[in-house]
Amino acid sequence: MEDKKENVMGTLGITRLIMKMSLPLMISMLIQALYNIVDSMFVARVSETALTAVSLAFPLQNLLIAFGVGTGVGMASYLSRKLGEKDTETATKAAGNGITLAIITWVLFALLGLTIVKPFMSFFTEDPELLGLSKSYSEIVMVLSLFMLISMMNERILQGTGDSFSSMISQMTGAITNIILDPIFIFTFKMGVNGAAIATVIGQAAGCFVSLYFVIRNKYINIKPNHLKLEKRMVASIYAVGAPTIITNSIGTVMTGAMNAILIAFSTTAVSVFSVYFKLQSFVFMPIFGLSSGMVPIIAYNYGARKKKRVMSTIWIGTFIAIVIMAFGTLVFNLFPEALLSLFSATEEMYRLGVPALKIISLCFVSAAISIGLGSSFQATGYGIGTMIVSISRQLLVLVPVAFILSKLIGINGVWLSFIIAEGVGLTVSILLFIKVYRTRIKEIEEKVTLKDS
Repeated sequence: MEDKKENVMGTLGITRLIMKMSLPLMISMLIQALYNIVDSMFVARVSETALTAVSLAFPLQNLLIAFGVGTGVGMASYLSRKLGEKDTETATKAAGNGITLAIITWVLFALLGLTIVKPFMSFFTEDPELLGLSKSYSEIVMVLSLFMLISMMNERILQGTGDSFSSMISQMTGAITNIILDPIFIFTFKMGVNGAAIATVIGQAAGCFVSLYFVIRNKYINIKPNHLKLEKRMVASIYAVGAPTIITNSIGTVMTGAMNAILIAFSTTAVSVFSVYFKLQSFVFMPIFGLSSGMVPIIAYNYGARKKKRVMSTIWIGTFIAIVIMAFGTLVFNLFPEALLSLFSATEEMYRLGVPALKIISLCFVSAAISIGLGSSFQATGYGIGTMIVSISRQLLVLVPVAFILSKLIGINGVWLSFIIAEGVGLTVSILLFIKVYRTRIKEIEEKVTLKDS
């Protein structure tokens, strides 16, 4: 019976295991990135104002995603460690508690969507058309976010048990549905930006139902109604890793809002360029996040199973793969910036601002790859605060202040240069924290096993 339950995360060769766990997630993340790009391409064809409206809505949308991802990461890390310890019942309770927390998150954000959207958008613009478009888009995606949050939790459950393929199918279903429906709702039904939001929600619903089907069929856990009841200690364990991840991703909301405020002083086109950059860089970063998502349960499982060599091999091999992907992304951004911008019906002004932006910011991709690779060990070993420290250092303490100062000294290109400086600081902090995690958490695995064996 126990052999039947043995998880491949503790037995399969590391390189093959990383590919098995991460490749499906990387593919699904690529599809998600493709959706992000296609979605913005369709919105850009409505008008540049419509593209700017979606850009202004991004911080609130990112905050919602931050809570969903953070809770899911905390749950998956805890679940994988318990599976590594052969504690299937506790792992199942973690999955059930995660679903309940996703529902609670939805209620909170639905209320926020009905109350704070207009005041938030008014901070950036007084243009009635821009304000109206950004407000309606945000309200739709926030009030109807239940499907997205449940889907994200289900996908983390699948990843945490080693079933990345099913997670890929779920994410691809949502993204492809969205891509198909976007032009129908935006142009055929003449709903514009609101059509993009509705297509997004329907895509999330499709992915949700598919992920639910795979979770029900999962062979390592069997969630029952009693597992949905929140347990205080378990919730605390989930958020010990999840809360720092939420804060980390929420910092992205603050950063995006601050950068929009800096850039809109130049022009609304500058804000659109920043949005376009984020859409394009997701095509490089999303596969790395998929790789990292595949690495976390492998590290967590083997950390729980006290297999130090497998933990370290996963970190080094995964980080190397990330570096190769990011180096390729840097090359593409520097060789073909005009072609990339042309996807978004770029104006001459957007080309003028966007070409140097893509070339400059992409120079930080490789250092970001190393930070993300090392950061996987923080989440997997329960040191989620490490990820938060790196993010605060990079995005708040360095990026925003430096962007503001350089924008005054050398103009808009100073904003793009600030990304390189911030990522350099992030890499330094990541290395220092990884050394700490190794000395205080990973290294002790070998020491404790030696004591036990003696």
